[in-house]
Amino acid sequence: MSISYEFATERAEEAAQAAEAAQLDNVRDRALRSEAAWRDMADRAQKTEQSRAKREAAAEAARAVVAEG
Repeated sequence: MSISYEFATERAEEAAQAAEAAQLDNVRDRALRSEAAWRDMADRAQKTEQSRAKREAAAEAARAVVAEG
């Protein structure tokens, strides 16, 4: 199962809000760790999506070349 950039970003925002609302230090710290993890996952998902798009564009270009000649 892959996680989309949008999904991970939404979870990171929720964790940031939870950290801001937390009254206990350990709860705030946990939410901040969660936010950092979700932001890392969002970054990786975005890089994966960009890489996939580049690969698909290259494959389409190769198919076009083969079809032409």
